[in-house]
Amino acid sequence: MKITNISDMEAFFKMIDSCKGKVELVSEEGDRLNLKSKLSQYVSLARVFSEGVIDQLDIIAYEPEDIERIEEYVSNNQ
Repeated sequence: MKITNISDMEAFFKMIDSCKGKVELVSEEGDRLNLKSKLSQYVSLARVFSEGVIDQLDIIAYEPEDIERIEEYVSNNQ
């Protein structure tokens, strides 16, 4: 799932933390990072501080309720 134009990282990570299952960030190189990990969140934040806004993230959620939660977040914050 592609998520675009994330400007409020705090709200985004709060939503990710509320997910029940694993949510992964897929890097440009194809690596998968656990977005529920604080270390991975800090790496993402570092991108924000260097670029201002994260234009696009590829993420994978495994639980149907988490996919719905993420889709709802995206539709309400675009």
